[in-house]
Amino acid sequence: MKGIPLIKIAPNSRRFIDMQPAALAVVVLFLFGLFPSSSRASNALPAASDFNFHFQSTFTLQGNDRFKAPYSGANSLSPKANGKETFDATLYIGYRPWSGAEVWINPEIDQGFGLSNTLGLAGYSSGEAYKIGAKKPYLKLPRFFLRQNFDLGGENEAIDADLNQFKSVRSKDHVTLTVGKFGVPDIFDASVSAHDPRHDFLNWSVIDTGSFDYAADAWGYTYGVAAEAYVGRFVTRIGAFDMSNVPNSPTLDNFHQVQGVFEVEEHHSINHLDGALRMTSFVSRARMASFSQVLAQTPPGQVPNTATLRRYRSRSGVAISADQVLTPDVSLFARLGVSDGHVETYEFTDIDRTGAIGLSVVGSAWHRGQDRVGLALVDNAISRQHAAYLAAGGLGPLIGDGALPHKRDEHIFETYYSMPLTKTVVAALDYQYVQNPAYNKDRGPVSILGLRLHTQY
Repeated sequence: MKGIPLIKIAPNSRRFIDMQPAALAVVVLFLFGLFPSSSRASNALPAASDFNFHFQSTFTLQGNDRFKAPYSGANSLSPKANGKETFDATLYIGYRPWSGAEVWINPEIDQGFGLSNTLGLAGYSSGEAYKIGAKKPYLKLPRFFLRQNFDLGGENEAIDADLNQFKSVRSKDHVTLTVGKFGVPDIFDASVSAHDPRHDFLNWSVIDTGSFDYAADAWGYTYGVAAEAYVGRFVTRIGAFDMSNVPNSPTLDNFHQVQGVFEVEEHHSINHLDGALRMTSFVSRARMASFSQVLAQTPPGQVPNTATLRRYRSRSGVAISADQVLTPDVSLFARLGVSDGHVETYEFTDIDRTGAIGLSVVGSAWHRGQDRVGLALVDNAISRQHAAYLAAGGLGPLIGDGALPHKRDEHIFETYYSMPLTKTVVAALDYQYVQNPAYNKDRGPVSILGLRLHTQY
């Protein structure tokens, strides 16, 4: 993903403009206020308060130590000591075309690579590293969407301005509709303590439920629509999203392959300490291969290939997650997830079952109220059929050592310490220990050290 010499346009950015002219025209019209609004005269200029601008930039450096590896495959983590950096810079441009509506566009520059080109770990080590890397910075458009809020009445709440969010007042009971291009995790599976690689943990299976095979291109974004209903203690979310044309692809499929996501979230208070419980489920309908069928039809001595036997199939999964404030300075999070391990992973990473638990601690106890410490433990697993496919030399989106004679669960420990260097720059040190990387007892364990610098306005 990420330094700063020449800038070039990402190939699929051009494709985006070519394929979505109507959608792009609508957003441009919204941004320049050419649509009439019921809240202002049609010939009036937009007020300054109708615009919102934010900026973020993140630099992440990661390196792994040498580790035991009697053999390696095409998708293995390199056993040699090596380091990689990623850099991104994002502009958040918002406009309010009418009451309750917000249009956001997020042009972004990315550069750099993840360790081993973002391969070799099911729970990959950096959420700042995409599946596509580049030596030179390139421009892409990860998000551009319209969000409409509908108040249901009752008590009001104040919303602070933030990235992709205007300062506003809305009723606590409300419905929010989002349509356009954005990330499924922008709305679903959103833990308070473990969900943002620019602020908290870095590992993919900590910031998101590892078995949540959410619709996305190779950068993690897609087109779709999502509706959220906030009523009392409960939030209900539902969405439909475009999938890639083939697994792990930079190209989306114009809704020829789709995913539905449903989530229910409950908010509560225990001894005046806030908490939340949520259940997230998904169903994907796409051209996917069955591991058992692939293995049955692969001649002896040949490497199995899912691409030759993809048919329209369904793949589903469910996750349960929780956040709970334990003290004013300590918060707990936990995730459990399972997905259909008979069918190949399509979009995210090679995890069929996962469990994660962790703590986020504010540094008030040592008189550093803006510092934060995170601790997390993860157990990732795959199905018997999935393991047999890898053992025969098959490759997944992120893993494939060419063999898997001794399968074990992948165990991950992650900890970070985050502290402000200035009013706008925050630094973090991150350490991860991975046992049985890519479910392979023969390789590893591996230690990964990271440095993150983040600025935001």
